Amino acid sequence: MARRSFVAGNWKMNKTPSESRTLALDLRARLEKYTKCDIAIFPTYLSVAVVSEVLKGSNIDVGTQNMHWEKFGAYTGAVSPQMLVDAGVRDVIVGHSERRQYFGDNDEKVNKRIFAALAHNIKPIVCVGETKDQRLANVTEDIIRTQVLGALIGITAEQMAGITIAYEPVWAIGTGLTATPAQAQDVHAFIRGLVRSLYTNEVAEALRIQYGGSVKADNAASLLSQPDIDGALVGGASLVAADFEAIVKAAK
Repeated sequence: MARRSFVAGNWKMNKTPSESRTLALDLRARLEKYTKCDIAIFPTYLSVAVVSEVLKGSNIDVGTQNMHWEKFGAYTGAVSPQMLVDAGVRDVIVGHSERRQYFGDNDEKVNKRIFAALAHNIKPIVCVGETKDQRLANVTEDIIRTQVLGALIGITAEQMAGITIAYEPVWAIGTGLTATPAQAQDVHAFIRGLVRSLYTNEVAEALRIQYGGSVKADNAASLLSQPDIDGALVGGASLVAADFEAIVKAAK
């Protein structure tokens, strides 16, 4: 089954609203010709509205880097799904390793966020990945299995159509290290096999699995050429329009 590639840019805690507007304008001009893959960018909460306005009617979706699962309430510092939809958001990243490491996110919270996103027609990118110590201990598959199964508790086969999984080895995020294409492919194939065992072959083959972890213009083509790698969740390189364009161009 041919899967449409999906390249996403996670801006993390970078760019003021005015800087975000400038970068979004540059990306819109550069990326309008790339119509054979899906593209999304994930600015900070503060920049979502201005970026959504700039990209309205373009081929680039706007998402956010996290989201609370409740609709409203006394959750100081949190943002609800309705707020995001009203601001033009169509995608959300859940379970990123930095959220797990610094903010206490766990598989239960990831699962709640997935349900909340889908209920509001927001498409979640669900991040999974192992640390360096876990890889050295040869427990990568155990970690990935736990995270995938925990994230997808109660999710139906029909709901899987709105979900993307991103494999992000924690040891490669922001470190300059990158999994080799073979290493990444092995884990992506393992994830697809897990989903096949949970649902059906059709669901597994339709699932898009991104790779994230120091994806750059010079390694994107070799990673994205792997049969089970369907796109990239890009960090630092998404902050430079020319670099992000090169990654989009490399997407099959």
